[in-house]
Amino acid sequence: MIRFVVGPDRQIVPDLAARLPGRGIWLSASKDVLELPDAQENRQQDGGRTKDKQGNVSRRLSGQRHLERAFARAARGPVTVPPDLSVLLQAALVRRIGECLGLSRRAGQAVAGYEKAREALRTGRYRLVLQASDGSQAERERFLSGFGPESKLGAGLTIIDPLPSETLGRVFGRDHVVHVAIATGKLAESLVIEAGRLAGLKNGSARAMGSVRATGRETASVNDGTGASV
Repeated sequence: MIRFVVGPDRQIVPDLAARLPGRGIWLSASKDVLELPDAQENRQQDGGRTKDKQGNVSRRLSGQRHLERAFARAARGPVTVPPDLSVLLQAALVRRIGECLGLSRRAGQAVAGYEKAREALRTGRYRLVLQASDGSQAERERFLSGFGPESKLGAGLTIIDPLPSETLGRVFGRDHVVHVAIATGKLAESLVIEAGRLAGLKNGSARAMGSVRATGRETASVNDGTGASV
């Protein structure tokens, strides 16, 4: 879930760290919630010759108003919601994941590269695998060979893919990185949570595999700071 607060100008402000003062409004980190059906539709006119641009704009505005009404009920007053809220949240989550991964690297808890990451997994201390979202599926599967859920080392292993290889590479001072092993601990837990929220906003569900799944969509309703549904 993602916490929001109401700013001084009554604009909804995301609080990804859940630390800002004020009464919190909690929203499921799900594309299905932030991009309501009216806003998701991209229909064409009969015959498929031209897009109904005016209709698409109307549907987006309708979805925006629906979201603002939901936030207003939780905030107990009128509010303004950024029209590109989902895009803003995704960009912020990408930054948070990169920062968390950088902390893991500096703490000696992240190992990048095919052979080095596989060797780290063999120690049993690295239970999170982060793979590039644009990496070859065949290469990603080859990396995980021998670490299946039925194996001793693969049991309980979590795999996430929140970032592309170029972004991962910047964290490790390389052009591209596809495979990263993360040691068990608080930083690994934070990565799974943030990756789950990002996956929920992008896809409506995460692409995490293993015994721990980062779904990013614990609930689909808007809640206030007390947890009451609105």
